Amino acid sequence: MNDALLCKRIFDVNATLLFFSVFWPFFLIIYVLVYMTSGKPVFFIQERLGQKGIVFGIIKFRTMIVNAVKTGKGIFVEENDMRITRVGNILRKTSMDELPQLINVLKGDMSIVGPRPPLPDYPKTYEEYTSAVKQRFEFKPGITGYAQISGRKNLDWDERFGFDTIYVNSYSFWMDMYILIKSVIAIISKEGVYGDQ
Repeated sequence: MNDALLCKRIFDVNATLLFFSVFWPFFLIIYVLVYMTSGKPVFFIQERLGQKGIVFGIIKFRTMIVNAVKTGKGIFVEENDMRITRVGNILRKTSMDELPQLINVLKGDMSIVGPRPPLPDYPKTYEEYTSAVKQRFEFKPGITGYAQISGRKNLDWDERFGFDTIYVNSYSFWMDMYILIKSVIAIISKEGVYGDQ
């Protein structure tokens, strides 16, 4: 498995560098649009639980008003949530707000494919998860994952963790390729975009 994870890391770095080398103008356009329409900060950085339960800052394009988590329903986001900006609405529906997480991939915090990282204290703290669920934290969290192609936020937490465990226990490079292809389909269908964050 160590060799497999090494190959996974090599793929992550090379695929991310290739993406940035080709699509950096697109990334820059989104940056400018967010800045021009809603000001700073352009990026939204939030603490998440990563590999081995280590907390890291996940990076996204900001899609909501500043300090949105302190207003409305907090971490919960609805389809017609008034806290979402005009540009943010488009970014969320196309999942383009997730693109800055490629920076997390280069830093080594995340992988392109893997279990999505939950908040440090929601739905539970790392210590409160069962040993079965903690298996998901043996892998680096991903920008997309098996749960995301199996229902995204339409799944409850137990269902998501179930898919994460299946992924970790049956990991292969080809499974990652399958998840990436299915992720594109899920993004196009725009299913499960809203829900708990």
